Amino acid sequence: MTPEPAPIHRRDPAHVMRLKRLGSFHQCRLSFMRVLTRRMAADNWSFTRRTFDVDDRGVGHAVYTAQGPDRSYSLVAFAHDLPPEKRSDRVIADAWDATFALFDGDPTPDDIQRLSRNVPVQEAGRISSSELTLSRANRSVRLWSHVVEALASGQQPDTDQIDAVGYLMRTTAVYGSGKFGAADRETIADREELAVPFQAEMLTVYLIRTFVRDLVEHMARVQGGADAVALDPKIARSLGIGNSTGLGMAPFLVNHPVLFNNWIMAREEAVARVRAVETATAEDRDIFADVLARSKRSVDLWTSEHPAQIRKLDALRADMDALCRYVDQQDPGALFPWDRIITWSESALSEEGQELVASLILEPYPDLVDGLSCCMSDTNSDAFRIDGKMPVEEVKSLLQAAFGWAFDLEWDAPRNCARAWYVSEEKLEPRLGERFEEPISEYEQPLAPARDATLAYQSLTEWQDDERIAEFLLKHPEHRHTVRRAQMSLVAPYGEIRDNTICQTVLPIDMLRAKLSFFGATHFDPRSDRWVRICMYAGAPYPEELTGDNADRWVYPDIPG
Repeated sequence: MTPEPAPIHRRDPAHVMRLKRLGSFHQCRLSFMRVLTRRMAADNWSFTRRTFDVDDRGVGHAVYTAQGPDRSYSLVAFAHDLPPEKRSDRVIADAWDATFALFDGDPTPDDIQRLSRNVPVQEAGRISSSELTLSRANRSVRLWSHVVEALASGQQPDTDQIDAVGYLMRTTAVYGSGKFGAADRETIADREELAVPFQAEMLTVYLIRTFVRDLVEHMARVQGGADAVALDPKIARSLGIGNSTGLGMAPFLVNHPVLFNNWIMAREEAVARVRAVETATAEDRDIFADVLARSKRSVDLWTSEHPAQIRKLDALRADMDALCRYVDQQDPGALFPWDRIITWSESALSEEGQELVASLILEPYPDLVDGLSCCMSDTNSDAFRIDGKMPVEEVKSLLQAAFGWAFDLEWDAPRNCARAWYVSEEKLEPRLGERFEEPISEYEQPLAPARDATLAYQSLTEWQDDERIAEFLLKHPEHRHTVRRAQMSLVAPYGEIRDNTICQTVLPIDMLRAKLSFFGATHFDPRSDRWVRICMYAGAPYPEELTGDNADRWVYPDIPG
């Protein structure tokens, strides 16, 4: 009798949760943009451009309404004539080429007037619980000018220039979840269409992309009159929305361990389920071959000016060649083909290549994977409560499991505590400073969980194992946040980053990459170790094109010819 194969489990958190690996994640079937477009197509959402009141200078407003089965959501967009010297992607900017709010429902003229006074000034204004997001964007100036001039003269823009940039505008922030007066997450979390994380934000960007296309065509008509033409639909689809993301996003993963765990666990469960598939059908293999070829094309189009990312891209292109050769050599009837490819990748490819393989093997299996998206929100409010009855011995065990790797680090050594996270006074945004060069230590935020866990564990060793943790915390309230995190690990084994977030070599862009991959971003282009540019929705159908047939694998570019 043939023995039963060993069960395939999710990968070990100690393997997955290293920053270098998290900083190599790619989009997948569970990415929030793809979840949204699938849902909108499946539920037959309708889209209306209710208003487009923009003058010849490109100044005015527009309203785009998305109507779902139960509710509507409206993007209110404001276009501005921004002097070149005012254009900046930095968070300290106070003017932009376009500003936006996602309105909950259908805005009245009074709502538009109220928003016109507040949205263009962003943080200096105030929105209300009728708005779900607040956003702003700047043009990619050279590509914008090229596209306007080409269309105005009756020509299509140069596709090489389109491919080199990938977007006409890039957002510099998409705020939600109560910021600047917007509706709190709790007020919309029970809506089926918004239950998956960041769906309001992803809908905002999807509608911004439509507005940007319409605006560039409008400006071409202003310049070219009757000679002007619209963007070729195929070229328009290749354009996404860029995004510039900095340090403000990085602490999110540390501050939301249960939520982050749910994202990682859903992905790891999806990978484990597919690895457990005993045989691949011809259709499964064809789907994988298609996305592999198209993904290789995407990697070929991916460019960066950052030395570290250039090295990663060189390795990834070599990985793609090796992967294609490996796949070509495999027996189509081999048992557990996806487990074989993952196992092979762990010794043959870089982390970047390994994580791309983990994403690609999910593509043939929507029935195994897509339902996991409903598990990615954090609805466990009880996890935040500290269980004061827990014995000291159990808390120590939890700390050892999640942070034991850090206990032997020399935390007094400058290399291990060189950085400190704090919040800037001017913009109330997270910053990462040099502890020994700037007077910031007294303002440090609790964003070094490994160091804090080590200190808490050392204090706990002086207590009896059977004493209650509540008694310890009465004496040591400074360790409350660490004990809370330790107890959260019972339900969130993937909640903790297994690296030192304050050492001199930490790369915050790895945290940004991890989060943005779950959004569904592509073509990561770090501009330093602290901010990155990405592209969103490149290849996606526009609202008037969206169907069940094109709502999902649009993220993989077509292969020429």
